[in-house]
Amino acid sequence: MSAPTRPRPRSGAAARVDARLLARQRMLRRRRRTFLLVVLLVAVVVVAVDLVQGGTRDPRHGASAVAKSPSTVPSGAPVSHHHSASPTPSASASAETVRYPKDGSGKFVTAPGTSKVYGRSGTLLRFQVEVETDIKGIDVSAFADRVVAILGNKQGWTAGGDWRFQRVGPGASADFVLHLVTPGTRDRMCHDDPDGYTSCRYEDSVMINVSRWVHGVPYYKNLDDYRDYAIGHEVGHRLGHGHQLCPGKGKKAPTMQQQTLGMHGCVPNPWPYPNGKLYQGPEGDYSQADIPKDPSSYYTG
Repeated sequence: MSAPTRPRPRSGAAARVDARLLARQRMLRRRRRTFLLVVLLVAVVVVAVDLVQGGTRDPRHGASAVAKSPSTVPSGAPVSHHHSASPTPSASASAETVRYPKDGSGKFVTAPGTSKVYGRSGTLLRFQVEVETDIKGIDVSAFADRVVAILGNKQGWTAGGDWRFQRVGPGASADFVLHLVTPGTRDRMCHDDPDGYTSCRYEDSVMINVSRWVHGVPYYKNLDDYRDYAIGHEVGHRLGHGHQLCPGKGKKAPTMQQQTLGMHGCVPNPWPYPNGKLYQGPEGDYSQADIPKDPSSYYTG
């Protein structure tokens, strides 16, 4: 066999063309490698994020559902408004997490911030919300938000067009103050027969007994409904409404009925304007004899 012949080297313009083609091929290979590395990096990041958020992903919607921790206000001086670094439970905290003495100090923390105005027409009443500092486990801001939601409800006192409400913060001018109080402070602030059990109103102060807020009453199976009633009833006194009686067996109880003392044939009803219409009963009071003789079981120490 004859020896293979070697190709003759190219020169001149042809050699320059070959060099450009070779450089282009090398550049394309580098771009492909870079693209593949970017794709791989993106895939790794997506997998890592998915693993981190896996515990907070809502399976119903396929989206992250991270719960927000409530804002906190420490117990302490009556007008202390800075925020604590440690979270506290919400206004809906259960009896197992809320602690309070029978007799509190009478010092309060005022909820910061200002809400929008609720109600389409009528007299505007600005109010503050305060929580006694001895009550542990209820966040003042969360409690204030709950009060605003109740007073702004479409079945509440704004429905008739006579009243509007706006919550204001510390230092602002207020038409009334709604306090969450211990049973003993309730008795001192209410200026009536002390019972340590009910809530009350005195002049421009509305007192919600924390014992009722946390435990409710036996006649209300739904604690949230009772809380709606307690706020509506006591604020109703601030608006000038007196007590009312059950209008008939099996009927809804009026908001101004003393539902904390029993239903007296009616069924529970938190709202003054159920279904948007004012609902009332005949004027009158029920006996305080329905208050438990020993309400100490409602104190949590």
